[in-house]
Amino acid sequence: MKIGVLGLQGDFREHIETLNNCGVDTVLVKRASDLVNLNGLVIPGGESTTISKLAKTFELFDPVSKAIANGLPTYGSCAGMILVADSILDPASGQETFGGIDMQVRRNAFGRQSESFEADIDFKAISGGPIRGVFIRAPWVERYEEGVEILASVEVSGQIHPVAVRQAKVLATAFHPELTGDKRVHQYFLENLCRK
Repeated sequence: MKIGVLGLQGDFREHIETLNNCGVDTVLVKRASDLVNLNGLVIPGGESTTISKLAKTFELFDPVSKAIANGLPTYGSCAGMILVADSILDPASGQETFGGIDMQVRRNAFGRQSESFEADIDFKAISGGPIRGVFIRAPWVERYEEGVEILASVEVSGQIHPVAVRQAKVLATAFHPELTGDKRVHQYFLENLCRK
């Protein structure tokens, strides 16, 4: 199995290490030709507007969008969640997404960098206890359509907000499992989206 990790900006190295620890080969995706013959694609956390702009600069934006639309299993964490959303509630000027999940996300939903936090998350379909979620200027799902499966949520000020979702072959988390040493979210992606 060969999984690509978008390597334009963000914590792509941590995803590569986690995927390698899961026993799969990885490819750093920096040009369209790197998308050939992949079993899946990971879009890392980082700065969603920067990743989007760099994808356009390196002529990767359309190839990645088309690959996702054509069914390439894809996992986006934090900024990656924003980039696989079909719409953003509060986009930066001119910001676009690759799309893939019929949802709207709110950028920096939990607040500024200083308000980043960690929490134990009950993740539907993953056994072995809660997942430790690292939330760094994280988004949340503001709204979603039928067909989007909610895998995990958090409560903020009495309201429940989805922070892990799946639709068909696209998975997204608002948090960073690649920063914790816990491989279970990546294994879920590999076993349930890439191998099926």
